[in-house]
Amino acid sequence: MATLQKLSDKRWRIAGTVAAVAATTTAGGVAWAATNADPTPSPSPSASPSAPSNQPDPGKGLGHRGEFGMGGALHGEFVVPKDGGGYQTVATQRGEVTAVSKDSITVKSEDGYSRTYTLTEDTLVNAARDGIDDVKVGNTVQVTAVVADGKATASSVNDGTVRQAAGDKWGFKRGPR
Repeated sequence: MATLQKLSDKRWRIAGTVAAVAATTTAGGVAWAATNADPTPSPSPSASPSAPSNQPDPGKGLGHRGEFGMGGALHGEFVVPKDGGGYQTVATQRGEVTAVSKDSITVKSEDGYSRTYTLTEDTLVNAARDGIDDVKVGNTVQVTAVVADGKATASSVNDGTVRQAAGDKWGFKRGPR
């Protein structure tokens, strides 16, 4: 049970970090990672409140840039503290599924960037009842992964296409369309 709790805590910390980076970059700031040398961030320039925003409304429907809480980010990597000490690299990407199996998923972002992620029995898949079997080529997904030795292993896959279809089926509306 303690192992499951640690795994759950780790996933929430990664998800929280992704949300914090997305919120910071959406607000016009600059994402930063603390180091032992200087744990205090310096102020970042931010967009003027009176300046027009080029950021789409995050409440818009599937496929809009604000989806999945990443702001306008399509893909990226950042470093977070690792349980037990040290650091680990986390990758995140939003895009279209170009290949999927029980062992891997390949995602291509709208800027052409493509990456394949390894799936394990510990990968959390937010789709429909059958998990990764419900994720199809052409669906829009958000992947969060841990990168080690050049290999990206997905910690979570969120299928916005399947979730949108399920919400529509049950009559749940998602913001203005």
